[in-house]
Amino acid sequence: MLKKDSENISRRDFINRAGVMAVAGALAPELTSASMQFPRPMKTIRIKNVDSNFEREPLNPYRFKGSAITDSWQAIAMLESESGVKKIGIGTQGVLWSDSKVFAGHSESAGNALMYAMSERALQMVKGTTFSDPVKLLDDILPEVLAYGKKITGNPDLRKTFALNALVCVDNAAWLLYAQENNIDQFDKLIPAAYKPGLSYKHEKVASIPSFSVGTSAERIKQAADEGYFIMKLKTGSAGTQQEMIEKDIAFLSAVHKAIGHYETPYTQNGKIPYYFDANGRYEKKETLLRFLDHAKKIGAFDQIAVIEEPFEESNEAFVGDLGVRVAADESAHTVEDAAHRIELGYSAIAVKAIAKTLSMTMKITQLAYEKKVPCFCADLTVNPILVDWNKNVAARLQPFPGMTVGLQETNGHQYYKNWEKLMTFHPKKEGSWVRTQKGVYLTDASFYAESGGILTPSKHYEEMFETTH
Repeated sequence: MLKKDSENISRRDFINRAGVMAVAGALAPELTSASMQFPRPMKTIRIKNVDSNFEREPLNPYRFKGSAITDSWQAIAMLESESGVKKIGIGTQGVLWSDSKVFAGHSESAGNALMYAMSERALQMVKGTTFSDPVKLLDDILPEVLAYGKKITGNPDLRKTFALNALVCVDNAAWLLYAQENNIDQFDKLIPAAYKPGLSYKHEKVASIPSFSVGTSAERIKQAADEGYFIMKLKTGSAGTQQEMIEKDIAFLSAVHKAIGHYETPYTQNGKIPYYFDANGRYEKKETLLRFLDHAKKIGAFDQIAVIEEPFEESNEAFVGDLGVRVAADESAHTVEDAAHRIELGYSAIAVKAIAKTLSMTMKITQLAYEKKVPCFCADLTVNPILVDWNKNVAARLQPFPGMTVGLQETNGHQYYKNWEKLMTFHPKKEGSWVRTQKGVYLTDASFYAESGGILTPSKHYEEMFETTH
């Protein structure tokens, strides 16, 4: 059924686009070159073969959501087209981040295995089908992959983000296949016209934001500031009861502000270090968050809070537009529809994750946010170095975040992967000027944009995993 629908859609799209082009050509020659949504019909690609694999990477324990992860699965998907082009997409699995109930209900390995099974299911669904637009392909398969996930996890309320996370490797491969089949060699040319406005900026630098798990000492955070990091993701929502949590969080805020509150940076308009707190939905009531904010005012830290991310569980519909501080949606903004709802609830920033919710869904969300004048920044999922550059391609093109003079991207893999330097060797452009953090920022220079951060270049390591399969 999917195959038949895809063929029909492809034909209809082709006819529509061809018709529009013909009309435009008759009306004005300049229209065809400058203003056309579709300079040429995109090729219809038939997926002939699929395959998958995964690698396990040990982590230093990363504590958040009242728990911790110690093992990261790298899911790898292969798509081969009828014309013989093979592309490999990668994804990092984030079970605790995307659905803490699945994480709590299984061993860590079993939770990862369930997500990997959903990636494999998606690959089997697309085998033998055609597509001409990766965004449409994702839309077509997401509902069934989510339904399958609900079945195998035994969780009827499985979060959409869990399914999107499972689809990252498949979506990643689809974009690479789409690029090669249509002779697209740069990320800017990859972005469909409908989503270009939201990804049209060109930052020369992107902040490299480390992430510190619950319980990190203020001394360790000061050390990072001394190394040049000027904005850091600080995990709050300490383990324990709500009363225990808020007391620990307030003590943490006091210690951090005492340690680095006086530091200066050239990358903010007020010259002060900004605070970025992420509670990962641990606060049950708005009143508890207000206690945290009142304490920030009391110690003089309130004006340095740039953003507080996901203070409440997704089911908490509390309005947050009256807190006097910017509140960001992350895992609750699964889809573009969910992001629109969060904006209605007063959320005034969105943490976007091309590496956790797919590039396809991220493009939709960044465009909506652009139209609603809601700033975005890129958050991490403790991903590998290649996926860091998938995220960086988005971060470098987002409109400036209020009060900041550079793009914003959280990246914490170097802190938590035990074998980070080994993973760096898999990056096809590992010597690129933009790959490593330099004094708290990535240099997104002309070579970064010319080479798309290396994401369109095959990685020898991942290619070799599928050499003998087909």
